[in-house]
Amino acid sequence: MTTLTSFEPQKHPLVVLKGGPGSEREVSLRSGASVAEALRSTGAIVNEIELTGRDLPSIERAGMVFNLIHGTFGEDGELQSLLEKRGIPFTGEGSAASRIAFDKILTKKALGSASVPTPRWEILHAGEQPSLHLPIVIKAPRQGSSVGVHPVHSSGEIAPALADCLLYGDEILVEELVTGRELTVGILGDQALPIVEIRPHEGFYDYTNKYTKGATEYLVPAPLTDAETEAVQKVALAANRALGLKVYCRVDVLLSREGPTVLEINTIPGMTETSLLPKAAAAAGIDFPTLCLRIAALSLAARA
Repeated sequence: MTTLTSFEPQKHPLVVLKGGPGSEREVSLRSGASVAEALRSTGAIVNEIELTGRDLPSIERAGMVFNLIHGTFGEDGELQSLLEKRGIPFTGEGSAASRIAFDKILTKKALGSASVPTPRWEILHAGEQPSLHLPIVIKAPRQGSSVGVHPVHSSGEIAPALADCLLYGDEILVEELVTGRELTVGILGDQALPIVEIRPHEGFYDYTNKYTKGATEYLVPAPLTDAETEAVQKVALAANRALGLKVYCRVDVLLSREGPTVLEINTIPGMTETSLLPKAAAAAGIDFPTLCLRIAALSLAARA
C-alpha cells in the first residue's frame, strides 16, 4: 500500500470540487466542506470550488483535485474524463472504472463475469414488465444515494416504481429482493476496512434514512462472527477487483442465509466525518485527515 509520504499536502495546492448538477448535490456540499476542513488541519492550502453545472473552471495549477461530487457528472466518469484531458491529478478512480462502477447494469455484468455473487437481475425498458417473481427491487441504474430505488412487494407497486425510474433514463434495473443484514465495506487500495452494519429504524435504507439524523443505527465493527467477517470482506474485495478499482470505494453487501451478495459499489462515497467510510476508517485507527491524505496518496499511485 502507498505510504503517506507519497503525498505532502503542504507542497500541493489543493482544490476541492463539490456540489455539481445531480440529485446528490446537497450531500456533496457537506462532503466537500468536511474534507476541506480536514485537509486544512494538515497545513494544506485548500481552495473550495462549488460547481452548479458541467462547466469546469481553470484549475490547471492545482497540485491535486479532490473530487467530492457525488452521483451524476462527478462519479460517472464525465468529470474524470475532463480532468484526464487537462492532465490534472485528481482523487478516486479514472474515467473508465468510474463509468462502470456508477452504472448498476455495467457493474452487474462485471460482477457476473468475475463470479462475484449478486442478486438475480434483469433489464427493462418502457412498456416492459418484470419477469422476476415478487418481491423485487426496481432501480434507476445511474443514480446514487438510493435515488430511484423502489422495493416492490405487491403488483400494484410495480407501475409507479417503473414510471419513477423512467424519469432518470430509458433503462431500468430489476433485482430479486434478498433479505438479510445490510452491510457496507470500505476499501482503501487493497485493504478492506472494518465492516459497518446498517440498521434503519423503519423501512429500508433509502435517501431519507441515510440523511435524517437518528433514523438509522450504524454498528462498526459489525457484530459478525469471524467467519462471516472474512466472507463479507472477501466478497467486497472480489467486487473491487472485478471493476478494476485501485483507490477507494464502499461496497454495499447483503448477508443472507446463503452468504454475502454484492448490491452495488460507490466510488465517491459520503465523506463527512459521520459518513460510513470515515466511520469504518476510524474503527481501523485511521482518523479523518489521515484518511483524506491516504486517498490522495493512493490516487497519485494509481496514475503513476
